[in-house]
Amino acid sequence: MIHSLKNNKLKMVLMASSYLLFSIYLLLLIYLLFFGFYRQSVTVQDYNLVPFKTIMMYISHSSQFNPGILFNNLAGNVLAFMPLGFFIPLLLNREFTVLKIIFLTFTVSLSVECVQYYYQIGGFDVDDIILNTIGGMAGFWVAKLIFHAKQRVFNPSK
Repeated sequence: MIHSLKNNKLKMVLMASSYLLFSIYLLLLIYLLFFGFYRQSVTVQDYNLVPFKTIMMYISHSSQFNPGILFNNLAGNVLAFMPLGFFIPLLLNREFTVLKIIFLTFTVSLSVECVQYYYQIGGFDVDDIILNTIGGMAGFWVAKLIFHAKQRVFNPSK
């Protein structure tokens, strides 16, 4: 009985902490995507609808770019959406498949790109959507690995 109460209390603390972390993540993401210091009004509506065009440009001309710009535009787009793929299955307490995470991350990223383009605070780039979606998938797989490792530790007979 006492062990069960401790487990329930620990689960409640973990869930509350997860919701808090996810809320902080969302606020930070919204700030960076829409209000960050590098967000400026775009005078020319810039867009890219060709998949991998921007990614290949950064890779093929990497020597011409500051490493920070390369990181922000390639790895940054992946890393920015990893927590989304990690937290959503955890917090919604449902069985999520990788296809559902792909759809969710794609939809959120597409919405962000459209809002940035419409309000002229960034260009629309299909490569950002691709990288963001990869980030959501990576976060999902990290969550799956952690879940399976936890299951093996706490339920070794299963």
